[in-house]
Amino acid sequence: MTAFSLGTFGFPEVHADGRPIKLALRKGLALLVYLAEAKGAVARDVMATLLWPEASRETGLARLRRLLHRIELTLGQPVFETDRTSVQWSPAVELKIDSHLFESACDSGGFEEACAIYRGDFLAGFALDGCREFDDWAFFRREALRGRLVHALERLVQDRNAAGDHFAATAHAGRLVELDPLSEVYGRHLIRSLLLAGDRSAAERHHGALTQRLRDELGVAPEAETEALMSPAAAPHAAPVTRYVKGSGVHLAYQTHGSGPLDILVMPGFVSHVERAWEHPASRTFLASLMKLGRLIVFDRRGIGLSDRVGSAPGIDVTAEDIGTVLRAADSRRVVLFGASECGPACVKFAVDDPRRVAGLILFGALAKGCWSQDYPHALRASQYDAWSKHLIAQWGGPVGIEAFAPSLANDPQARAWWAGLLRAASSPGGISAVLEAFRDADVRELLPQVSVPTLVLHRRGDKAVRIAAGRDVASRISGAEFVELDGSDHWFFAGDQGPVLAAIGRFMEALRSRGEGAGVKR
Repeated sequence: MTAFSLGTFGFPEVHADGRPIKLALRKGLALLVYLAEAKGAVARDVMATLLWPEASRETGLARLRRLLHRIELTLGQPVFETDRTSVQWSPAVELKIDSHLFESACDSGGFEEACAIYRGDFLAGFALDGCREFDDWAFFRREALRGRLVHALERLVQDRNAAGDHFAATAHAGRLVELDPLSEVYGRHLIRSLLLAGDRSAAERHHGALTQRLRDELGVAPEAETEALMSPAAAPHAAPVTRYVKGSGVHLAYQTHGSGPLDILVMPGFVSHVERAWEHPASRTFLASLMKLGRLIVFDRRGIGLSDRVGSAPGIDVTAEDIGTVLRAADSRRVVLFGASECGPACVKFAVDDPRRVAGLILFGALAKGCWSQDYPHALRASQYDAWSKHLIAQWGGPVGIEAFAPSLANDPQARAWWAGLLRAASSPGGISAVLEAFRDADVRELLPQVSVPTLVLHRRGDKAVRIAAGRDVASRISGAEFVELDGSDHWFFAGDQGPVLAAIGRFMEALRSRGEGAGVKR
């Protein structure tokens, strides 16, 4: 039996026993790739509608039958298994597809192999005229694979620099910069790797190029951390350490910063990236301010940011379990949980499940239930939520949603570029779709009366993403919770006026210390 392989990174290619097959049928190539990606049977109706959306059902099915026949004539043997309603690659055919090989390498930690397989973006330069649904499918698949490439390259830069192989780290960092030229995090990866490799002249060239791009595209100067790398007095050093801990089969990325009698674990919302969170000045200022109150712990949930990409959404129960995994890895004894927006429910869950470890709970812009019901009018109806989610996913990769999440930053070019880059680095359209669906169905109302730790609920009055009524509802259901209404309309805790937010958190932390929380704990 002939062994077939499909190349999907770049313009699609078909090989039989290593020999290229010229298939002069653009829709034939699309069909082969789509069936291979499906890993099983696809309904004939679905395939016909995908390839001939303008045709009637009968015409589309007839065209599909002719196309299947022409493909098999070109390939020289039967390769499909069909019945009256479906079609698939025959299980008897030996078939390899590079996108699946790439994902398998990522899953097993073979990041070098994965990056070698990724020759170009998925189906780059390939489209079907008049087949919007197919092109949309290809776009989402392309973004998902590209996101996994970014994750693999970030891991390799860290691993190779840690092992002293700075030239290899430089090559991987260079690919990151090509993928997102406006990211100072990636730019610093490259500059730092070049300095560690002893090539200062190349580091200076890349620093100059990054400076030029930031000025031309965003109208901003490099951050102080970027400039400090090029100081003659500065010795090259490793980036802030991102560590990994394995929990329930998934590697979770986390960082710790500073010290103090209490830990503060920050969970910022539906997307995160433990390194790029420091890239925006306002976010960095807020996190640095929290470091004055205790040891800071940040981590990316499974499937998000630098943590392993997984096929399922990180629901509340799983995220609460991951919180415990990270806290144990960080040797945390007593922690204040800071859960913003969509991450609030998971922090509630952990506080109920393990109150002995939790010194306090801070919820910012959070809500107890993902969507509207007759007894919960504080959220979007399911149809509204789905429409918002669909819009977010369709615009993924750009600064989508910033007008609602941070009105005060919506017209800031630097903030828009940072948010767009963070979205691309944190997840993909397909990956975030599952996350948003999981939150839509979340409901922790029954857990709130069980919260026994001191709780502070913060919410801005004009929050455009989560109504303040949702914050009032959360606070009313937790015994003894303090509710603080803040001025402003930003949903992001670091956007707008940080002063009142940090002041409220500072008072809360001081109250915890005055009652003896964290006493005697030293690091």
